[in-house]
Amino acid sequence: MDKMNINLLVVDDEEEFLVSITKSLSVRNFKVTGVNRGEKAIEAVKAHAVDIALVDLKMPGINGEETLAALKAAQEGLEVVILTGHGTIDSAIECTRIGAFAFLQKPCELNELLDTLNRAYEKKQKNIEEINERRIKGILKAKV
Repeated sequence: MDKMNINLLVVDDEEEFLVSITKSLSVRNFKVTGVNRGEKAIEAVKAHAVDIALVDLKMPGINGEETLAALKAAQEGLEVVILTGHGTIDSAIECTRIGAFAFLQKPCELNELLDTLNRAYEKKQKNIEEINERRIKGILKAKV
């Protein structure tokens, strides 16, 4: 898999962590955009294509759950991974219900994060294939 093509959006209000994780993933050939609020994340997904969003749960303004729901609604096929230091079983269940691909606790081993991001990208690719198949079937049915 060519990570050069993975557009990753990182959303975290902890500025030091945001800079660190953005640099760490950028040197691993992800195209990383980092923002510090959910509102900025929604603007970013509306402005350009994103494959995966890595979202903190507890942020000022709209929280991670609200950001997750808005991102999924804003861009078809997008996968969202929650990475938080404030997670509970209830929040993990709720995020999964809303459509999170995975729910990881900070601190997270880099290899675990990379594996999760790669699996999320594979799922995103399958989502796009399914979306395209549905569109083609819809066009074919309309022509009949």
